Amino acid sequence: MAHRTVKPFFKPSRPCAELKLGHRSLYIIPSRFGALWIAAAGLLLLVAIQTGSNSTLLLAFVMLGLMLLAMFLTHDTLQGLTLRCDQPAPAFAGEPALYSLQLDSAAARPRCSLRVQGHAVVDCDRIAAGRATLFLPWVAGHRGWQLPPPVQIETIAPLGLFICWGRWQPQQPQLIWPRRCPGPVAEKQPPRSRDGLEEWQDLRPVREGERPALVDWASAARGRPLQAKLFNDPEEPEVILTPAPGVELELAREHLADRIWRLHHSGACFGLQFQAISLAPSKGVRHRDACLEALATA
Repeated sequence: MAHRTVKPFFKPSRPCAELKLGHRSLYIIPSRFGALWIAAAGLLLLVAIQTGSNSTLLLAFVMLGLMLLAMFLTHDTLQGLTLRCDQPAPAFAGEPALYSLQLDSAAARPRCSLRVQGHAVVDCDRIAAGRATLFLPWVAGHRGWQLPPPVQIETIAPLGLFICWGRWQPQQPQLIWPRRCPGPVAEKQPPRSRDGLEEWQDLRPVREGERPALVDWASAARGRPLQAKLFNDPEEPEVILTPAPGVELELAREHLADRIWRLHHSGACFGLQFQAISLAPSKGVRHRDACLEALATA
């Protein structure tokens, strides 16, 4: 059943790892439908008094009794439900992020909805008994470890006559990478950690000025002419990303974040040098995340 969400005029308590909803953390007011219901019951009550109609009077009291019952049932829908922090996955600033949290319930519960304040609502048709994980969308405007706005949970189940809600400020921050913005990035070749001498493929006559390390001295010791080794370098291209000269630091972060994301998806081997942080060339999700975290927190 669609309904308007309640405006957050009650501030949540200080950040905490989990919150068990109860009398101190739940609020309840009549919904618009509930307000009309009360008005109709009051009107019937006035008509019954004026006309002396017992059936109308009975109907008015039944409606008021049902309203009272709905208040307790709606409150019990959220009573005892526990909201707990999870480990949210990193996301880029300015892009939709998913904040994960866990719901613990001792019994099945009817429909409710959750949302991060100011962001899209996530509807849960039914909460099963046990533990469930939910992902709430939100958009972070800044990089680094960020706390989302307060989380609000609310319900009008089962009759739609009352809105019951609670608010919670999660304690677990979410890592937000810098925004992705295509732009210039400086690249340089990393120093070779080995010269590949053990992987030479062929020999050729020594040229004037040849490095001694390339000469096949073992063959020369057996009386053969001096020859130089030919190498077939098996290493794939590697690149180290650094901020482009003349680019403002925050904008350089965004350019690097975009380039890292693209290189990762192309399967390239890359490293990062940014301020005091230096990450050797590598590839894979863990390396990509390490580079983006360095950009986010440096």
